[in-house]
Amino acid sequence: MDRHYSPFDHLLINFDQALRTVFGQPLGTDRANPADAAPEAELSARERTASARMMRVNHTGEVCAQALYQGQALTARLETVRDDMARAAQEENDHLIWCQQRVEELGSHTSYLNPLFYVGSFSLGALAGAVGDQWSLGFVAETERQVVEHLDGHLRRMASADRKSRAILEQMKIDEQRHGTAALEAGGTALPCPVKGLMRALSKVMTGTTYWI
Repeated sequence: MDRHYSPFDHLLINFDQALRTVFGQPLGTDRANPADAAPEAELSARERTASARMMRVNHTGEVCAQALYQGQALTARLETVRDDMARAAQEENDHLIWCQQRVEELGSHTSYLNPLFYVGSFSLGALAGAVGDQWSLGFVAETERQVVEHLDGHLRRMASADRKSRAILEQMKIDEQRHGTAALEAGGTALPCPVKGLMRALSKVMTGTTYWI
């Protein structure tokens, strides 16, 4: 029997999800980490540092993705949209787990700014969901499109020898493209150009700061 959650239940679920995302162990789908099938290469100190910083940026990007999905699910009008957001968020948790593991393997740390970016992204997601499901889905589609562009940039910059990190980014790219397509097929509406530009500007702030912090 399906359980119907009250608004207070949803708030508690979102609070638990926030704690797991930023401070704890997120719940993924138990998919195998793509990096496990790739050999560990000998990287120079410079290559290792660069890879660690890029994977830290990608980890924070997944923190933001979780927050966006949770915020949108909280304010979505249709139950089907909320369910779609929840499923996508769980797959994004796989990315979060993989990126954190790789950052640690490279001897670095995740961003100290993650709590701040989670709050900001959750607020944006909730606002998008409140505006309307078609705009919320359009927001997802545009977010995923920009994420794919960002991943392509990292794949161009990352050392070719770092096959483990690259394997993670390649799988993330496949998943993000699928999520974006699914959002459009579910009724997502293309966003106005000024909104797309604002999203890109905010993304640059995130990537520029978390690369170093």
